[in-house]
Amino acid sequence: MIRAVASLSWPVLDRVHFGSTFAISPHGVGIAFGYLLGSWWVLREGPKRGVKEEHASSMLFWALIGTIVGARFFYVSGHLSEFNSFTDMLKIYNGGISLIGGIVGAVAFAYPVMRRHHYRFLQVMDSAAIGLPFGIFVGRIGDLVIGDHLGKPTSVPWAFAYDGGHLSGFSCTGNVCTETLLQGLHRHTLEITPQVARLIYPTGVVQTGDGVHQTAMYDFLIAGSLFLFMYLVMASKPRREGVLIMTFAIWYGMGRVITDFLRVDKRWLGLTGSQWSTAAFAAVSAFVLVRWAIQSRRRPPPPAAAALRTAAPSGATTSFTPPAEPGAGRGGVP
Repeated sequence: MIRAVASLSWPVLDRVHFGSTFAISPHGVGIAFGYLLGSWWVLREGPKRGVKEEHASSMLFWALIGTIVGARFFYVSGHLSEFNSFTDMLKIYNGGISLIGGIVGAVAFAYPVMRRHHYRFLQVMDSAAIGLPFGIFVGRIGDLVIGDHLGKPTSVPWAFAYDGGHLSGFSCTGNVCTETLLQGLHRHTLEITPQVARLIYPTGVVQTGDGVHQTAMYDFLIAGSLFLFMYLVMASKPRREGVLIMTFAIWYGMGRVITDFLRVDKRWLGLTGSQWSTAAFAAVSAFVLVRWAIQSRRRPPPPAAAALRTAAPSGATTSFTPPAEPGAGRGGVP
């Protein structure tokens, strides 16, 4: 009875079946809705920063392709030992994607469109700074439904206790589910039952608990709180171009660095691939923001910049100089 009160539990749902031959994954549905709703925020915020809606739509289309490519590429790169052939690497429907890889791929594929229309990089990225955490927040709901991203065993009050169903990425027999990870030459196994969770190394059981850390839930809370902060605080007044997206990189990046220590995943020099990536993005962003803060104290803003801030239109959340229209200066209509 004590354990039932001191843990979180729900039956997982790996697939929703329609008849005997067709099924969809709540995970995929969550990702799709997350991208769509995050894109809505980009289309809403873009015009405030001088990004035309039709251009934003084009960037979002290519970003979608880049998200799929990048998410799979980053996952495969970090889990090469799990694939027997190149064909297996392409089977994304079998699961295995990286959120950070998806973001990197989205930016890489959208960048040429960004440059073609003469937008500044930070101008466009600030337009996505609210949509990114909101999309992650919505997408993580699918992870929670299928029981994905289960971490190390624990007995904290908010531990996730297995309560039936087929856990994503696990091999389940009866009420015993196991996931095996190859780390170098050694196999690490996470075993979960309704009564106990165990992390097993070749030397034996190294950690036990009433349940496990549900790291998707942690990410859900990080992204949700970040969205509220970005929308209610950061976007409430004009900010220097780049501040919004760098705030996202620092907040979300450090959140992933911390919560990934609770994951059962492959590591390089003690850190997961996501930790290395997000730590780098957060460090660069923090360095730039600190440098800007120091520079702003050493000298006052130029009169032109001050005038732009004073004349910023209602509803704008950053000061910017819109790019020239295509054809301007070459006989086109100014």
